[in-house]
Amino acid sequence: MRAVVMRGRQLVVDEVAEPEPGPGELLVQTLACGICGSDLHALQHGDQMVEMSKVSGAPFVMDLGADVVMGHEFCAEVLDVGGSGGAVVPGDRVVSIPVVFNANGVFSIGYSNQYPGGYAERMVLSSMLAVKVPNGLATHLAALTEPMAVGRHAVERSGAGPGTASVVLGCGPVGLAVIAELARRGLGPIVAADFSPARRALAATMGATEVVDPAVEPAVAAWQRVDGAKPLVIFEAVGVPGMIDAAMLAAPRGTRILVVGVCMEADTVRPMIGIAKELDVGFALGYTPAEFADTLRSIAEGELDVAPLITGTVGLDGVPAAFAELANPDAHCKILVEP
Repeated sequence: MRAVVMRGRQLVVDEVAEPEPGPGELLVQTLACGICGSDLHALQHGDQMVEMSKVSGAPFVMDLGADVVMGHEFCAEVLDVGGSGGAVVPGDRVVSIPVVFNANGVFSIGYSNQYPGGYAERMVLSSMLAVKVPNGLATHLAALTEPMAVGRHAVERSGAGPGTASVVLGCGPVGLAVIAELARRGLGPIVAADFSPARRALAATMGATEVVDPAVEPAVAAWQRVDGAKPLVIFEAVGVPGMIDAAMLAAPRGTRILVVGVCMEADTVRPMIGIAKELDVGFALGYTPAEFADTLRSIAEGELDVAPLITGTVGLDGVPAAFAELANPDAHCKILVEP
């Protein structure tokens, strides 16, 4: 089958072996797969990703010396259920948490050498994790279940509620997913900050109460202008060195800071700032199976309008160019691969 292979820090469209489902697995045809910022990072800084996976105790670590087929935000059609049984049948469309369990361990779809991701014509999924797409929900919208579930989990972890206000630093796909979930829950005000005019416009579309260019007005100052009374939750969704410390410095006393931007580099904070202000700093990664399934339901029922996030589609041959285009925050938000 054809796939986009990460090979020696390059993306190559090539023929790869057909995946073969084992017990409890599904063979599926990829219909649409989003390009994630983590994929862009893996291509340029895969060695850092592997090292951080090792030191953090992740159960799966890819070998960059062998081929990797990325892609973990997908919607697919079931081709064969094999001996897996379960609730889905051939012809069903499914989404899934991008993880496979088998007798040899746990594997990350899209970041392993054993299981190809969605930048391929076909994949293998764990039947126990596959969730059937409701009838009537468009494939390209269902494919955004995974990134939107990240935003849902971040809001859950943050403690944001009816009595809080939120500041979202960074309006890339993760920050926008956080904004959309806060808006879905009716939690506000929501102040969003990004240097990119295009991303600020998307933040407003997804439900931000106020959008600011941090070069013109600091995000916390904008919160003080539009509210300034409710306890504040800050979502750090940029993921570059210095952002956590900057958020701590800007935060009012008693603020909760939730870090959801993935920074792979060493960073420095000044603990005395957090101590003096009695700040709570937490971190979020991924989502639970229940959050993933309910995110799909929210999209299907129109509670989350994810269509504005999709700014382009490409076939397999267009993936290398799409990676380059996504480096420009004003050009695209989410590009879908349609193998």
